[in-house]
Amino acid sequence: MRIFLYLTRDVVTHTLAVAFVLFLVVFSGRFIKYLAEAAVGSLSADVLLPVMLFKLPSFFELILPLALFIAVLLSLGRMYAESEMVVLKACGVSPSRLAVFLLVPGLVIMCLVASLTLYLGPEGSARAQRLLDNPRNAEGLQLMAAGRFKSQRGGELVTYTERIDKAGVMHNVFVVEEQSGTEATQVTLAQEAEIITDSATNRRYLELRGGTRYSGVPGESAYEAVAFQRLGELIPEERDSLRASTRIDATPTTELLSSDNPRKRATLWWRISLPFLVPISVVIALALSKTDARRGRYARLGPALALFLTYFLALTQARSLMESGSGVGAMLATHFIFTLVALVLLYWESISQSLSGRSNGSL
Repeated sequence: MRIFLYLTRDVVTHTLAVAFVLFLVVFSGRFIKYLAEAAVGSLSADVLLPVMLFKLPSFFELILPLALFIAVLLSLGRMYAESEMVVLKACGVSPSRLAVFLLVPGLVIMCLVASLTLYLGPEGSARAQRLLDNPRNAEGLQLMAAGRFKSQRGGELVTYTERIDKAGVMHNVFVVEEQSGTEATQVTLAQEAEIITDSATNRRYLELRGGTRYSGVPGESAYEAVAFQRLGELIPEERDSLRASTRIDATPTTELLSSDNPRKRATLWWRISLPFLVPISVVIALALSKTDARRGRYARLGPALALFLTYFLALTQARSLMESGSGVGAMLATHFIFTLVALVLLYWESISQSLSGRSNGSL
């Protein structure tokens, strides 16, 4: 019992420390990425911090498995370097027993990751999505700055709206857009404008209502005027943008369970796979943490992280295959293969001794 408490306390302490460092790295990296989107007018800088706070559970569902993996390597590496593991082995503590000890905090982290990836993460992403979908919190073509002209795309697009009401409807809208590669210019006047979302494609449109669009080349008299009651302008979104990535992440797990969409099925299995990543990676860390005083406690850190990264990238590739409609076989096979790898690494000494005994017996 004392050995279990000693190991658990050491692993948990290292996990919290590593998780804090990883959180700072991930949070600052994501914040810089989102800040770049705000700088080019993809979203409002005012919502960056609230969106980041809502997406914290999604950050930790990836941070915690890696933090626990590194914590096991650091804790056991220190114990090997200081010969504590030699004493434990002499007292009859086998690799299997060590695995049982370490799987207890591993199962706790596994349950925590499951709650993050299945419930808290989607809920936080859904709240972030509601902020991003609010017309007052979007920029670029999505937002007309109330009461002032707004120049975008290097001056190719100029927008103006007199006011924006509480429902997000823009009144007395003015849009001037230069056509790329030509000298033509489009001038659009509308009484109202509002952002709408196509439920079938989840694409967003700026819907202009009750207006006229003038098209032509400045300085020439040949202008074309088109009156409209409703006119939709597609709002372009990059595939890896914050708004595009948050939309699928915000889908509740219950909705994913009943969906036949390949991308949603892939997202569901990804959420299920992350918790199972934890115990398998703990066993891998236990097997690869063996070192000695001469090599130091960090001797196996590099190869172990490379194997963890390979595992994670394999799961990512399996998710991509599922999104293309290849089924769940790739993701299940990935977990099965790395479970075998973990067990082989854990019992490698016994396996090698058994093979050596058989070869000597045959001679």
